[in-house]
Amino acid sequence: MANSAHPLQNISLSAALADVEARYIAANPKSKARFEAAAHNMPGGNTRTILHYDPFPVVIVRGEGVRLTDLDGHLYTDYLGEYTAGLYGHSEPAIAAAIQEALSGGLVLGGPNAYEARLAELMCERFPAVELVRFCNSGTEANLMCLSLARAATGRDAIMVFNGAYHGGFLAFANGGSRVNAPFEYVVGEYNDPEGTQQLISQNAGKLAAVIVEPMMGAGGCIPADREFLDVLRRETERHGIVLIFDEVMTSRLAPGGLHGALGFTPDLVSFGKYLGGGVTFGAFGGRRELMGLLDPTRKDGFMHSGTYNNNVLTMAAGVAGLEKVFTPARAEELNASGDGLRQRLNALIDKHNVPMQVLGRGSMLCVHPTRKPIRRPSDHASAPADARRLLHLELNLRGFYTAPRGFMSLSLPHTESDHDRLVAAFEGFLEDYAGVLAQLD
Repeated sequence: MANSAHPLQNISLSAALADVEARYIAANPKSKARFEAAAHNMPGGNTRTILHYDPFPVVIVRGEGVRLTDLDGHLYTDYLGEYTAGLYGHSEPAIAAAIQEALSGGLVLGGPNAYEARLAELMCERFPAVELVRFCNSGTEANLMCLSLARAATGRDAIMVFNGAYHGGFLAFANGGSRVNAPFEYVVGEYNDPEGTQQLISQNAGKLAAVIVEPMMGAGGCIPADREFLDVLRRETERHGIVLIFDEVMTSRLAPGGLHGALGFTPDLVSFGKYLGGGVTFGAFGGRRELMGLLDPTRKDGFMHSGTYNNNVLTMAAGVAGLEKVFTPARAEELNASGDGLRQRLNALIDKHNVPMQVLGRGSMLCVHPTRKPIRRPSDHASAPADARRLLHLELNLRGFYTAPRGFMSLSLPHTESDHDRLVAAFEGFLEDYAGVLAQLD
């Protein structure tokens, strides 16, 4: 796609956005028509809210490695990485071969299969907090099972969450929380607020079954948790017999043993999802033996946990291949070191051009924020102009890079340093083209 650079330094943010939207619409007539047709059968032409953005999303028709092709024939380098689920890229040979082998043995087998025990073994070996593990079908489901298990085990009802957090489609806490959230009783704290968190736990200890937290917020803006904050969570939950749940659906990719392993924390339960299914629908949760053992079907007092596709043979085979043959501990270290380097390069360009932006994150997850204000919790970037995020997103799209509208990016294993070089060049081109527009954000 032709570079969209042109002199826009002195126009307003709203005018700049109107200009890039017009060019985006003109460049994607087939995606626009498909979007409009889809609205006849799906609300908003959509079946997954996060994939919608204005004026309409491009329709992806092919993926290979880290390249995507859309309906209008445009080629992108994929820096969205399916919101971290696409760690292996779109055509990893070892995973494709494993799926094909499993497929040749038949689908929906209705019994234990040849892969699930091995995947469980690999995950228990990989993640320090996981003594026993069970599978499900999504990160949302994994978090719901963790919370339900905690409530059943403790006999308490309430759940502590953090403002701006996202733990799945029924556990979303941005902007006051979603009206379709699971109907638990929630105690809402502020991320990275150790003193306030300690007070809330103490005040509500008698009714709290669990505290659920991401050790680095994903959807909340790639905000790492402070050590003091996590120390308070571990100490206070242990003191009051509350189950501490780390949501590592996204962050388990950030180190060989997950982020809890890298940080040296041992939560009671950990939820997983995304990439661990090798690109096929996946969720899992695991943790302390005494908690997970409550789901043992050989126990007369065991709690029920079922689901037709919990051990989907394609997912189990793909997951085994991914952890055994591709995402080794060494590859995990390499990928996340590459991500740290990319984030540092983008922040260096922001400093060079003196624009009010910053890139947060860790390892292979990063997020661009159009503000200079220090960010320790989602409310710190809530006032950053949404139009600036949209401007960056659509400009990067027109320059051949597929990213999230909220500024989020995640790396995949097939990315090369050459890919990073091109992204850095595109980002600097954006900063140069819109220097005057971005200066207005201060």
